[in-house]
Amino acid sequence: MNAIFIVLPILTILMFDLGLTLKPQDFRLIVWRPKPVIVGLVGQIILLPLIAWGIIESFSTFDFQLSTLFIIGIMLVACSPGGSSSNVFSMLAKGDVALSVTLTACSSLITLFTLPLIMSWVMNSIQMSDVSIQLPIGNLLVQNLVLMVVPIAIGFMVNIFREQAALKIHDVLKRIAMPALVLLVTVFFFQHKETIVSEFASLGLTMTVLILATTGCGALLAWLLKLTTKERRTLVIEIGMQNAAQAITIACSPLIFNNEIIAIPAIIYALMMNLILLAYVGITKLSKTL
Repeated sequence: MNAIFIVLPILTILMFDLGLTLKPQDFRLIVWRPKPVIVGLVGQIILLPLIAWGIIESFSTFDFQLSTLFIIGIMLVACSPGGSSSNVFSMLAKGDVALSVTLTACSSLITLFTLPLIMSWVMNSIQMSDVSIQLPIGNLLVQNLVLMVVPIAIGFMVNIFREQAALKIHDVLKRIAMPALVLLVTVFFFQHKETIVSEFASLGLTMTVLILATTGCGALLAWLLKLTTKERRTLVIEIGMQNAAQAITIACSPLIFNNEIIAIPAIIYALMMNLILLAYVGITKLSKTL
């Protein structure tokens, strides 16, 4: 089974569901409370790719070599927008859910432009003697526009004109999303079991360091700028939780990379991300200061 036929509907559902939760006032939050919004977007869109590249470079100096395809996959995850599940995690952590929704929506739109730019730089910067792979920028822009912006816009309009229907649809879709992602991970695991098992130690370590570093930076930025506890918890989650489904879609798409190996880092990232942030949510329930 080609994973693209699973991940495409999953990504569309997630983005449509995100649109269903959006309200006009979510975008006004940028004007009302610009500081946490700007900090969250800078952390997610600028710091996260920089940290990911720094980790890759640091590991290479210690002869901890990652394959070219895995480097592309790691950077693809780092350049992706925030995951829609971050809104649920923020709610569980008693964070600022409105801020979480705003950051997820804004990052989904901004990364339409930043992702191609950063990935173009990555493709030009890495040595690709072992593989021959291209990044068709036009296809990437069109695919992201169709699979991200259109479903979000449709969901947003449904919420504006049919709010009660939007609530009912959202209630159904949020129950479908997680089982669908589990199905995707299961299919991927069986298709690439040998590669995942053999590379799990290196990729698992890389992704764990990446998540801990980015969530740590989120907490530090929030502390330095004296944000509230709710805002700090949301920034930790938002900066640490990426839209793995989008990264997998881009990796597997026949219009772009058409390479499922590039998607493996996103699969492992999704696993480690959920484990680490679930632990963080648990800690927040025991502490009033974190």
